[in-house]
Amino acid sequence: MSTKSVLRRYWKPALATGAGGTSILIWLEEILAIWLDIVAVLAVLLLAGPILLFNHFVLKSATPRKEDITDIQHKVRR
Repeated sequence: MSTKSVLRRYWKPALATGAGGTSILIWLEEILAIWLDIVAVLAVLLLAGPILLFNHFVLKSATPRKEDITDIQHKVRR
């Protein structure tokens, strides 16, 4: 639903229920706040992907391998 059709549909009830322009501005502000929340969630998802990939590729190489663990165990036993 486009913004113009929403305004055309609801301008009379908004005018009747409150201070006219003020209530319309409050409605538009609420619609904008909802869209900003949606954009914020999408931005978090967009930023989380590269961070998780970076974490996977960089820190996976830092995990000890089986050879490293057996080498340490042999050194400790000596």
